[in-house]
Amino acid sequence: MVAVGAGQVDIRGIDVQKFLTGYADEDVVLKSYCRQSNTTARQMTWYQKTSGFISPVTTTGMTTDLGADVPYRALAPVAKQTVTKNTSYVRKFYVKSELISSEDEADSDIDVLGVMLRDLLRGVSKKVDTRIYNVGTESLSPSTIQTAAATGTGWDDIVNGNPILDIMNGLQKIRSQGYDPNGAILYINSIEHKHLMNYLITVKGASIPIFSSEQLKKFEVMSVLGTKVIVSENATTDSAWIFVSQVTLAWKQFKPLTSEVERVVGVGKIVHVWEEGEALLENPKSSFLITDTIT
Repeated sequence: MVAVGAGQVDIRGIDVQKFLTGYADEDVVLKSYCRQSNTTARQMTWYQKTSGFISPVTTTGMTTDLGADVPYRALAPVAKQTVTKNTSYVRKFYVKSELISSEDEADSDIDVLGVMLRDLLRGVSKKVDTRIYNVGTESLSPSTIQTAAATGTGWDDIVNGNPILDIMNGLQKIRSQGYDPNGAILYINSIEHKHLMNYLITVKGASIPIFSSEQLKKFEVMSVLGTKVIVSENATTDSAWIFVSQVTLAWKQFKPLTSEVERVVGVGKIVHVWEEGEALLENPKSSFLITDTIT
């Protein structure tokens, strides 16, 4: 047996990924709806194509689609595509435990090491989830994604509010930019979910949506207007976010979710958990933020 030093020994007998996903925490799921790939460098240069349908450039006095009804033997009008060059940097999401004494590990009624690992994994994953949410919603201060205020004074306004119209508006705006919104994700806080359910059942008298086992496996609580509704406390209330899965965002992974145990000889252990990567808003126009959903 070869002796090893502090920080060199991985946790044994625990599959880190299975240990986390086995709990199916609802607030750490956004990464699964991103296009995922690896990056070999911490600085990333990537290109964002301008959304919408490509069409010839118009000019003064000629504002119609110049590519439609072109005269025979005439030269074709020129259409061009534009891209935006972006630079992003990998972020490290990292936490460690307090010192777990060897005595606590030996005689505690609970699995101190296992519980600590689970909570640290969940904590790091939530930080990643929050980063993806902030990138996708532009930290709730939209500049490139589409956005509009909720109808009336919000979803809790049972007289003038209309969450269904707000969702339909978001889907229509996404479609108008050339993206297919079928199966889009509606990511909301439990407060928005409460008022959406109240509107559907109490105000409009609709039946309670069916909760299928397949939906729950995917962290979706129900479907509304073809969207997959995900309820999470990681979503900020007073807003509702619609985006197209695997299209709007990418998660570029530099180092996967990892854990190690630092052994303090004769004293105990410290658990370290980290992940490195960055979220990229690749197609902002496939995203729509409904604001002012609560009075």
